[in-house]
Amino acid sequence: ELDKDDGIEAIVGVDLDEPPLPMDRVEFIRADIRSPLIARVIEAADPDAIVHTNIASSPGLLGGRSQMKENNVIGTMQLLAAAQRSDRVKKVVMRSSTAIYGYGPGEPSVLPEDHASRPVDLRGYAKDCADAEQEARDFGRRRSDLDLVILRTQNVVGPTVTTSMTDYLSLPVIPSAFGYDPRLQFLHEDDAARALRLALVEDCRGIYNVAAEGIVYLSQAVRRLGKVQIPLLLPTAEMAAGFIRRLGLVDFPVDQLKLLLYGRVVSIRRAKRAFGFAPKFTTE
Repeated sequence: ELDKDDGIEAIVGVDLDEPPLPMDRVEFIRADIRSPLIARVIEAADPDAIVHTNIASSPGLLGGRSQMKENNVIGTMQLLAAAQRSDRVKKVVMRSSTAIYGYGPGEPSVLPEDHASRPVDLRGYAKDCADAEQEARDFGRRRSDLDLVILRTQNVVGPTVTTSMTDYLSLPVIPSAFGYDPRLQFLHEDDAARALRLALVEDCRGIYNVAAEGIVYLSQAVRRLGKVQIPLLLPTAEMAAGFIRRLGLVDFPVDQLKLLLYGRVVSIRRAKRAFGFAPKFTTE
């Protein structure tokens, strides 16, 4: 999205892995945001805006839960500490997740951004997102001269992206918990990229949900995919989930399994008003 925008003067990409797609205008720097050396990268690049998308949800890709937490929380701390020392940075956009709202049978049918302020027991990936957001808010208070934007995205799906949700829905036979048919809401990968760009270039600050319009029930999603759903009693479903993870078929964090029991739907009204986010794709 940024590579095609002539209004962007220069783009610097920072990661441990090179970009999977060719981008003519992107200068790639191989670096680890968990290292204090990221400050030197920020100093050398001298950006006026930073987009932080490196909060990972799949522990298997990072070598385990402890490495995932270090990447998500310590990496965010190091990146924001480097940004704080730069006088030129005027905007920081961070991708978080709607997992921060938690899961439960008594949750509202549609969750607004303010719902995250209530006390909730978060673990794993959701706890990482909460800790990273707290670091970002503290950073925003210290640097009130810049605009901080936090985007809480729903589960991203699409033709080229691979996530725990796409792996789950790609299984030849889809196990589920008997008696549960959660309402699911997704976000298309193109709309996710578009939301990040809008949050960057438009005049806005704050926390926003980003998702597609509408919902699908898990049973509807399975039928649309032409798959077979096998309802299992809850203890058996939990055992099956552990077996699937051990086989490496789905790298689904343990704390996220409740999503497949209770579902989660969020409101995107605030993002529409603030920076004109209008998803091209519905959840369906």
